[in-house]
Amino acid sequence: MNAQKIADDIYRIAVNIEDRDYRFEGIWPLPNGISINAYLIRDEKNVLIDLTQDIMDFPRDFSAQLGDASLSVEDIDIVVVNHMEPDHTGWLREFCARNSKAVIYCSEKAVPLLAAFMGIGAGRIVVVTDGMTLSLGRHELQFFSTPNIHWPETIMTWERTRGILFSGDAFGSYGSVPADVMSDGRITAERRRFYLDEARRYYANIVATFSASVLKGIEKIARLDIRIICPSHGIVWQERPGEIVEEYRRLAGYGSGPGEREVTLVWGSMYGNTEKAVGTITDALRARGIPVRVFHVPADDVSYILASAWRSNGLIFCMPTYDYQMFPPMAHVIDELLRKRMRNKKVFRCGSYGWVGGAQKDFLAMTEKSGWEICGSYEWKGAMTGQDHGTLRRLVGEFADRVIA
Repeated sequence: MNAQKIADDIYRIAVNIEDRDYRFEGIWPLPNGISINAYLIRDEKNVLIDLTQDIMDFPRDFSAQLGDASLSVEDIDIVVVNHMEPDHTGWLREFCARNSKAVIYCSEKAVPLLAAFMGIGAGRIVVVTDGMTLSLGRHELQFFSTPNIHWPETIMTWERTRGILFSGDAFGSYGSVPADVMSDGRITAERRRFYLDEARRYYANIVATFSASVLKGIEKIARLDIRIICPSHGIVWQERPGEIVEEYRRLAGYGSGPGEREVTLVWGSMYGNTEKAVGTITDALRARGIPVRVFHVPADDVSYILASAWRSNGLIFCMPTYDYQMFPPMAHVIDELLRKRMRNKKVFRCGSYGWVGGAQKDFLAMTEKSGWEICGSYEWKGAMTGQDHGTLRRLVGEFADRVIA
């Protein structure tokens, strides 16, 4: 990868994680990879906005890209830390060992993290305040406090002269970015849809818990004349930057308001008795014109279930009783949904049981404070009968009417 020019003396310095076995944050699958983006501003003072992770050959690649812009590590005067997470700062300790002059600009809350993660003391740090500006010569930076997007110390950096927002993890997405792509102005409509879909999954996995903070952050930057958005992951939004902002606004809104008139159905089955309900459920939903996305646990990764469930107004959990409780893979999924503060959902639960039930009681206890509207349930002993199919079809139809109400 070479350094990619965004505007006069402003470059994207990036690497891609493309190992299919690598899991982002140790959890989320990356079948299409992910980029880690930093940005270089050449001026009277040379500035890096964020760095990279100290894994694979990333530091070497990063240094080589600085060379593409006729600079070395030792030529950097300022490192702006928008976000302390190690995928953006993991190389900072080694970087500071090689460059003894660079000063770190960060929020006050980042200071103890710099000490804890990197052993960097206050003598090399300048604490930025909300709205503070910094002249580099031909460029002027302004810093905005945007806490909990998605750590408490996060900031965004605004390059005022050219209207470029360096947004950190906000407005990011999964998906590696090829060397010939970089921005939304260089991709096909199909590829644009891909990055938007991966932005939705990234949001549901990484940012959704902090949706209230996302909306506050969007409100803070609303008055800026944003011409380019440079996130820490994914493509640069150079042609239509407002598109990704509005997508994030919509995604954040699902955290407190109703979702789309659609259903995410998650099912798991031990011996096939619960599985036989899936066709009846999907038929009943589609008969009322309701889109439904179906996921099977534990086969389907929770990363994709989160992305679907986050935007759906209706959720259906189809699972058997297991040891007098919920089917464990389904309990894990529900726990993840609740951790993301997924509220205002209409929910239906069904499933088979053997000796006695117990899954429904366990389910209700787990979701008692979820903010979900439990719109019914149905359980059957052993194998489904024709009567069970009929009853379930009727109940799901009634549930569907509430989803679209």
